[in-house]
Amino acid sequence: MAAQTQRYLALLGSINIGGNRVKMAQIKAAFAAAGYGDVTTVAASGNVIMDGNYDPVTLEIQLEALLKSEFGFDSCVMVRTAEEVRAAIDENPFRGTGPNNGSDKMVHSIFLSRQPEKTAVDAVIAEHASKGSERLALGDRVLYLDYVHGVGVSDLSSKFLRRRLGCTGTARNMNSLKNILSKMS
Repeated sequence: MAAQTQRYLALLGSINIGGNRVKMAQIKAAFAAAGYGDVTTVAASGNVIMDGNYDPVTLEIQLEALLKSEFGFDSCVMVRTAEEVRAAIDENPFRGTGPNNGSDKMVHSIFLSRQPEKTAVDAVIAEHASKGSERLALGDRVLYLDYVHGVGVSDLSSKFLRRRLGCTGTARNMNSLKNILSKMS
């Protein structure tokens, strides 16, 4: 008996920023043509939902190769199940309402290619403590970040975090994640 299919979210890094310009309709068509089931895109920032029964790590590699061959650019891809997306929202310590919580626009979950060493995350937190008001916390292959005043003014860029943590990642704010999760049901 075949394994039951489930919904997956492919988070494509660096889509429609910098030189990686592509219409989501083109990505949807390429993924569907490659045989991925019930492909849906959410927003223009590289969020692709699909059905199937995949090994997430293998799927990430396949989708990165597909983006390179079809569109000619490198993009990191993080694949998560609906349960993992829900956890990235629910377990983010900076989300919600109240004086100690950030806005859904500024609070992000950065999906990582692997679990970084806790000592590396602690070093980033210590190094950044005197440089800005952003707050960071580590989850399961997720870095939670409250940008407080916005991503554009933060020193905590993806390049900075990649160098310090030794892994790639792609971020989504709480507004985006809630919207994506509603479409994964």
